[in-house]
Amino acid sequence: MKNFALSTVLTPFAVTAAAYVAFAGPVVADTDALMDAMQIPTLLEIMAEEGVVHSADLEEELFPNRGGAGWRLVTGNIYNIDRMQDEFATRFDAGLTDAQAEVLTEFFASPRGARIVQLEIDARRAFLDETLEEAAIDAYNAARQEDADADALAPLERFVEANDLVESNVMGALNSNYAFYQGLNDGGAFPRRMSEGEILADVWSQEDEIRADSTEWVYSYLSLAYGPLEEGDLDVYTALSESAEGRALNSALFGAFDDLFTRISRELGEAAAGFVVGQDL
Repeated sequence: MKNFALSTVLTPFAVTAAAYVAFAGPVVADTDALMDAMQIPTLLEIMAEEGVVHSADLEEELFPNRGGAGWRLVTGNIYNIDRMQDEFATRFDAGLTDAQAEVLTEFFASPRGARIVQLEIDARRAFLDETLEEAAIDAYNAARQEDADADALAPLERFVEANDLVESNVMGALNSNYAFYQGLNDGGAFPRRMSEGEILADVWSQEDEIRADSTEWVYSYLSLAYGPLEEGDLDVYTALSESAEGRALNSALFGAFDDLFTRISRELGEAAAGFVVGQDL
């Protein structure tokens, strides 16, 4: 079976959850101000644009020239931005206490926090352009290979490690791929129905490739986003991510994104199955 590469690479705070730790706050927080400070609505709009591109790639790979307007209509509903924002807000709101949300909002609404968020958003938007994304990847790989740049990359490496970004992205991609295969399977896309064990085995066979891609993407993206920061800003950001509030935020974010993209991936699989029934995958 093909690797459908459904990896949706996420990045810290304004762009991802960085930990797979479930946080169940005893009090539901009012997180509207925090989501606004972190530009979550804008981020989700960018992710919906990424989804449109990804959906076109799926059509080309699975049922070339057979999807057309019907496929675009279906995937447009799956990536409906209002639906995405409502789903995200509900799950995110349940993951933080009011006290945590207040501390985090204060940081992200500050000049330093707002600049970090804007740089993250700008870099994510830039990556919608495949040429710019490839240029950022090339720049990071070149810097990594130069011994002189080793110290320059150290703060970034500490940030990635503090947030467990690579592992989180790998697990998120595996979860998304599993949901996608379940959707295909339930939609009857395969010549015979796959067992759960077969789906799991196929998904886990993709781990090495996903890990390599995720590592390259995370570091390339963060290098582009945080390059313009003032000296010391990334260290402050790392310290926040290591705090109790930062860990709770990462958990709430990841929970929200995981629920969202599991739903999206499963629905994409079910919808795709309608176009590929009878084809040999």
